[in-house]
Amino acid sequence: MKVSDHILQRLREWEVEHVFAYAGDGINGLLAAWGRADNHPKFVQARHEEMAAFQAVGYAKFSGKVGVCAATSGPGAIHLLNGLYDAKLDHVPVVALVGQTNRSAMGGSYQQEVDLQSLFKDVASEFCETATVPEQLPNLIDRAMRTAYAKRTVTAIILPADVQELDYSPPKHAFKMVPSSLGLSQYAPVPAEEDIERAAEVLNAGEKVAVLIGQGARSARAEVEQVADVLGAGVAKALLGKDVLPDDLPYVTGSIGLLGTRPSYELMQGCDTLLMIGSSFPYTQFMPELDQARAVQIDIDPHMIGLRYPFEVNLVGDARATLQRLLPLLHRQKKRAWREKIEKDVGRWWEVMQRRAAVDADPINPEYVVHALDGRLPDDAILSADSGSAANWYARHLRLRGRMRGSLSGTLATMGPGVPYAIGAKFAHPDRPAIALVGDGAMQMNGMMEMVTAAKYWREWSDPRLVVAVLNNCDLNQVTWEMRAMSGAPQFEESQHIPDLPYAEIAQRMGLEGVRVEKPEQVEAAWDRALAADRPFVIDFRTDPAVPPIPPHADLDQIEAAASSILHGDSDRGSMVKQGFKAKVQEMLPGSRHRRDRPGAGAGDSADGNQ
Repeated sequence: MKVSDHILQRLREWEVEHVFAYAGDGINGLLAAWGRADNHPKFVQARHEEMAAFQAVGYAKFSGKVGVCAATSGPGAIHLLNGLYDAKLDHVPVVALVGQTNRSAMGGSYQQEVDLQSLFKDVASEFCETATVPEQLPNLIDRAMRTAYAKRTVTAIILPADVQELDYSPPKHAFKMVPSSLGLSQYAPVPAEEDIERAAEVLNAGEKVAVLIGQGARSARAEVEQVADVLGAGVAKALLGKDVLPDDLPYVTGSIGLLGTRPSYELMQGCDTLLMIGSSFPYTQFMPELDQARAVQIDIDPHMIGLRYPFEVNLVGDARATLQRLLPLLHRQKKRAWREKIEKDVGRWWEVMQRRAAVDADPINPEYVVHALDGRLPDDAILSADSGSAANWYARHLRLRGRMRGSLSGTLATMGPGVPYAIGAKFAHPDRPAIALVGDGAMQMNGMMEMVTAAKYWREWSDPRLVVAVLNNCDLNQVTWEMRAMSGAPQFEESQHIPDLPYAEIAQRMGLEGVRVEKPEQVEAAWDRALAADRPFVIDFRTDPAVPPIPPHADLDQIEAAASSILHGDSDRGSMVKQGFKAKVQEMLPGSRHRRDRPGAGAGDSADGNQ
């Protein structure tokens, strides 16, 4: 058995089923071992190492298991970094196996020699080691896996090419040998009882309680619902926690922050008590004023506790186990006026979303595209969204419910993970449909080529549906709007305009299916066709770049900056003013008015039922 054979064997013993990778001679030993191992764990070939890392992140996010990726030395290792940082910043367990030149060449300025220890020392700061002799294994694999799981982070193992080819010999019962073992038991740390009692005192004293949850509350859905019921609270969700609690609960106010909803903004502005669970939501300006609310935080990571707000009680512990101990100490809030206001605000918001989706645009309103998907989402759908304006519509228009899952690049907010996340999801759950919402910028950057990966593997999925919706507006739209709102700068055509490509036609040439949609009346039929397809499907929606992702609380400075961009000659200023006004006015219309006059409005637009 070679070292490379042992590495794959140890991964199998850790129940690793997939490794997302791209070949190169720096991992030739591993590739040969894969051949001897009958491709188990399965080598999933991406088009680019960064995409392999993103697929590992998507796999980890949607499976709950460690994602594993592999790349060759030098450029391959460098390419992994963006995807690995996405994992690190979103607290996702990923292990990277990275090739390196032969030990005899290290330090000799050899071809593709990069100082990988220095390169990876930040992204894999919890564990990054180089294998120099066979006896370091299996310890390196075991510690990389355990650390990734326990710390919810990135670890890396650097494998010189010649070490991969050595005969494997295990560590001996001897001085300076490090034997190892498999496994990591489940555990759920809880705070001290006296700290839980202090937290209960704070929460029981509140009359207007707001709860903010993140992905760390995913295992505590039932407990969060009970807390919200007992305290008469509303629940806002950080974007990575969008799928933690169903959006069809009347007190769930939806996403918070720049991409968030007005009910979430008003929840934070009006509360007197805040309970934050499993989130490191970074934007303090969207939370209560610093002297407004008494606050309690629950987080499993002591390194992340106490951040973002002057919390009175900081509880370090597993969300579910901590809430189970906290709930018996909470008193039922008898005054329900606060809760009734929250539910009224939520119902009103979904009416506004329906109206904004109904606004005419040239040629198609992107809000309508995503709103039309909302009522059509399969019960077990897995969604990904790319960074950019697509994330706005994902955050605001899609109501995740039941078993639905969804994610995006939360903290790094990098372009490009939408399609590879969906591919990673398909390997995690081949029996469930995956849907990716991406901008045309992200699709051109890397998404289109990852459809080659989908074309290579889709026949292996028991449910072959992978739908990629491209919001094609020929503009790097999020940055365009940020320039307008943040800097008062007009659109700079040379940086912002991108070519129009026939995305659906390209997908068809790959053996997939696709359709280009250029009229609003074609939108719903396109979604229906894609969701019924027998293979991956690309929908090329020609959307209007002038539809503004207006923050739900847009302040005067931002409005003034946008006006300044118009005065300075924004090339799209006429459409921008028109669409911005039409979108904002939907929030001012009387609550009794309902729009039913847009194409296909009906069962999928259930705002009426939220009153």
